Amino acid sequence: MARTSAEQMRAWQGPALFSFGFRPFFLFGALWVALAMVLWLFALSGAITLPTRLDPVSWHAHEFLFGYLGAVLAGFLLTAVPNWTGRLPMVGWPLAGLFALWVAGRVAVLTSGLMPAAVAPVVDLAFPLVLGGLILREIIAGRNWRNLIVLGLLAVFTLANGIFHTEALGGTYAAQGIGLRLGLATGIMMIAVIGGRIIPSFTRNWLAKGTNPARPAPPMQRFDKLVLLASLAILLLWVWQPFTAQTAATLIVFGGLHLIRQARWAPHLTAREPLVWVLHAAYLFIPLGALALGVDQIMEHPGTAGAQHLWMAGAIGAMTLAVMTRASLGHTGRALTANRATVGIYLCLFGSVVARVWASVSPHLMHLSGALWLAAFAGFVIAYGPSLLRPKPER
Repeated sequence: MARTSAEQMRAWQGPALFSFGFRPFFLFGALWVALAMVLWLFALSGAITLPTRLDPVSWHAHEFLFGYLGAVLAGFLLTAVPNWTGRLPMVGWPLAGLFALWVAGRVAVLTSGLMPAAVAPVVDLAFPLVLGGLILREIIAGRNWRNLIVLGLLAVFTLANGIFHTEALGGTYAAQGIGLRLGLATGIMMIAVIGGRIIPSFTRNWLAKGTNPARPAPPMQRFDKLVLLASLAILLLWVWQPFTAQTAATLIVFGGLHLIRQARWAPHLTAREPLVWVLHAAYLFIPLGALALGVDQIMEHPGTAGAQHLWMAGAIGAMTLAVMTRASLGHTGRALTANRATVGIYLCLFGSVVARVWASVSPHLMHLSGALWLAAFAGFVIAYGPSLLRPKPER
């Protein structure tokens, strides 16, 4: 007899952590990005030397982009794909095995200086390759061709990770290489695609509960598709030629297009619901980051790292935190309401981004940014960890 997803999860008698894909990857993704920040701050101050082959800045960038974001993508996809395809979710020991692959990648990259050069890249890339194979299997079995675009983005993200490792092994400063830019550009496209579906939908659902008759533009209209196609071309140009006048001009166009796109989703009507406004605030970092990078390049890139962090820490950090909090509440049987701890987590994250951007001109703010970042993600672990480790209450 065919099981439902709920029956599949109830049949698992092991740790609740492995009863659904979002649980281990959201919890330990947040724990890792907090721990990695502690290690980075100690390395930045010269208190420790990391046992990695990567220089400290490249390790820091890699572990946020490919380590942390890779975990959040896994948690999101393993939770969303069963809804997309109508098939059963991955539960139990197969999920634990996939999670172990991700952990092995984090350990291998951190300790890569203690092992042969090729080991860490192979171990690190095993996780996204296996994840991509599993998602492809589910999409084919469920004939869910519409979401092949998400799998395609995951494939490019994995390619970017491979390029990053290749550049690092070749002696290139990988933190400013093509691999990092391609990975970051892919992360921004993922937010543009997936955020373009969920943000107007969640906004509409929330407005429909109240008395406000206003509604956001439906997701993925013709204008959205044109913006996404233009974004793809502009981001590829930025990946290949990041410091040209042509790229700067197109990035400014990119920013303008996404500001117009977001304005159609009625962000100004969501101030009373943190779980909704945080999605809009996170998305806003996409046009802000593009505009900052464009202006930065026109000014001969005096603060490129700070501008780039509007995408890295801002768009990716805030959007992943917004999705993790919302999904964790909904899938663990808790009310979809942001309490004070959740709002505090959001505010710490936004404070961290602001401090990091200004650290380009006031370096002493780097440690404040790191402390606020640590508070945001450690706060997620403390506030959401207990429910992620416990079974969902029976109704």
